Amino acid sequence: MKHSDLLNVQCSASEPSAMPLSPTATRELLHQLEHLPNKKLGQNFLVDGNIVRKSIELAELDVNSAVVEIGPGLGTLTRAILASGASLWAVERDSTLAAHLRSNVVPGQPRLQLIEADCLDYPIAAIPSEQANAGYKIVANLPYAVSTPWMDAVLSGPLPQRMVLMLQKEAADRYVASHGSKTFGAISIFLQSAYSMHSRHLVSAQCFHPAPKVDSVLLRLDLKETAVHFPREIRECIRRIFTQRRKQLGSLCKKESIPGLSDWFAHLIAKGYSPNIRPEAITYQDWSELIKFQ
Repeated sequence: MKHSDLLNVQCSASEPSAMPLSPTATRELLHQLEHLPNKKLGQNFLVDGNIVRKSIELAELDVNSAVVEIGPGLGTLTRAILASGASLWAVERDSTLAAHLRSNVVPGQPRLQLIEADCLDYPIAAIPSEQANAGYKIVANLPYAVSTPWMDAVLSGPLPQRMVLMLQKEAADRYVASHGSKTFGAISIFLQSAYSMHSRHLVSAQCFHPAPKVDSVLLRLDLKETAVHFPREIRECIRRIFTQRRKQLGSLCKKESIPGLSDWFAHLIAKGYSPNIRPEAITYQDWSELIKFQ
């Protein structure tokens, strides 16, 4: 995965006209709804117009765009997506917030389809399969608690053309980790085999209410022309291998019954890898070659 400069995106809370909800308005609306942000659900609401605009800019939306949003919350990003002219499918788990959206955002918005559900059960909302196969994008302030399992579900396909995601820096680091690092794992392989990183921006905690205790990242990922999509059996095998990442890959391969695995490992040795190599030291490109041996 190519590298990109890491830029800092600062808050612009002094520009209330650039955003649907200011920090004060967000707190007041949550108070009216008698709703306390749910830490377990990772509810940190965007209160910064600059970040909203940047997300829409990176997504490159227009009237022909089909978009999926995860966890629309109070609708800050939702309204901006709709303002671009795009059609939107959104999934919100919180019943209070879903009711608010149905009452205050959905009416008069024929281009918005909202479902109340868990995004792990509906990783691309309820977008019709024909639309998903024709091409769609994901734009989301992703709930921190579900970033990795949600991404794993998305990568089961059909794959979005582009993803613009706000997520915890630790999760973003796993997504784009290089082989040989402690954060490189199965999700790194699956994601990087299909997507290239266009840009990565650090985001201040003060751009959210409540302010999270961890750093955030706005990440744009673009689908590769030669995207590799791992079959379920291989994905599960790679996940099992990385649960024992400190063991030698050769011994781990012997425990698996996946066809072609031993031939693939022999291919790695022929390429110059050590017989004692560990899983995290193999590049994502070489992991993607496993498909050729099936």
